[in-house]
Amino acid sequence: MSKLKTTFFCQNCGAQYAKWQGQCNSCKEWNTIAEEIIQKEEKASWKPTTSETKRVSKPLKIKEIDSTQEVRMDSTDGELNRVLGGGIVPGSLILLGGEPGIGKSTLLLQISLKLPYKTLYVSGEESQKQIKMRAERINPTSDNCYILTETKTQNIFRHIVEIEPDIVIIDSIQTLHTDYIESTAGSISQIRETTAELIKFAKETNIPVILIGHITKDGNIAGPKILEHMVDTVLQFEGDRNHVYRILRSLKNRFGSTAELGIYEMQGSGLREVSNPSEILISHREEELSGTAIASTLEGMRPLMIEIQALVSTAVYGTPQRSTTGYNAKRLNMILAVLEKRAGFRLGTKDVFLNVTGGISVDDPAIDLAVVAAILSSNEDIAVGKDVCFAGEVGLSGEIRPVNRVEQRIQEAEKLGFATIFVSKYNKIATKFPGIKVILVSKIEEVVEQLFG
Repeated sequence: MSKLKTTFFCQNCGAQYAKWQGQCNSCKEWNTIAEEIIQKEEKASWKPTTSETKRVSKPLKIKEIDSTQEVRMDSTDGELNRVLGGGIVPGSLILLGGEPGIGKSTLLLQISLKLPYKTLYVSGEESQKQIKMRAERINPTSDNCYILTETKTQNIFRHIVEIEPDIVIIDSIQTLHTDYIESTAGSISQIRETTAELIKFAKETNIPVILIGHITKDGNIAGPKILEHMVDTVLQFEGDRNHVYRILRSLKNRFGSTAELGIYEMQGSGLREVSNPSEILISHREEELSGTAIASTLEGMRPLMIEIQALVSTAVYGTPQRSTTGYNAKRLNMILAVLEKRAGFRLGTKDVFLNVTGGISVDDPAIDLAVVAAILSSNEDIAVGKDVCFAGEVGLSGEIRPVNRVEQRIQEAEKLGFATIFVSKYNKIATKFPGIKVILVSKIEEVVEQLFG
């Protein structure tokens, strides 16, 4: 054993200091530096059984490197495969974060029960009986899933050598501890050391490891920021616990795009994949109501039809309110200024409330035109047709700007039965769409005339 050593770590960013100080020099936060006792052994925690990994790597010319595509492992979950970029890469480390009770453990347990590979599910938070009760609801007939309740990494690796699994799932990284660090589980040094051990294990054995991570009250993954840098992929599981729909996003992905989105519905038997999210994001109403408009947006490669709701009313107090849910508040103020200056609508003395239904947040500027239509519909108290949708960005001079991949947006609207779509006149559309009427507009005034003229 090496000599006892005391070090000071910032609990926010993980910066290390030789002595205590009030403010962290890295993240500028106050009172986040805490003392931790470190006692590290000289020997490595994970020793590969083969001598193959002991080879010393040598530099190669870039044209000499083997560029064959790595075969990915199918997770049997279409939404997860999409977000990961096509499946699980062997030897990768995936970190899944989300609020308590959102369904992180349910999602990974559900996947481990359905995988055709031998899976080791390690839980440091629940007993084997508790996991068995949850597994009975999801899929009671699995022969490939092993459940282990353990928090010490040395014991986990011992079981891995015996079982020889194809995938390892850790629930959660904050509960693990190693003998080589003398500090409590969940501390900065423990999280960093246990993650380093798992990375070494994954890279040397080519076995993928999926970690569950807790998050702080700010919504960030708990622990040092270096944790997110160490892993290959960071996934965020979002949604309101009071609603049934959950959204899986990729914040970092070394093997695919970070723009993809996965949507699930929470049910009694687990999480159900939502293959056509437009159906859940558009309310199915019989009568036409003012203040609603449908926008065609894109999340990664996936087109979505979302419903924009607006409420415009006379301001009761001196200062009008501007409130948004799922949409940028500053962009709403910009659009209201454009409507006031370019289209002549007096909205400066009115309250404006805007909501993107389904509980999702959208940054796509292509929904600007639907926002304009919803606001004017509520202001004039005239309903926009249920079979009308929009895809266009609004500029400061009141022009309708073109948006990317407009043909994919029109195709999605046609598939869902919309009769009309408003797009920019400056978009180049080569394909003919016989099932939907494409109206080309260049200014807000033309949209107002077509809808309310």
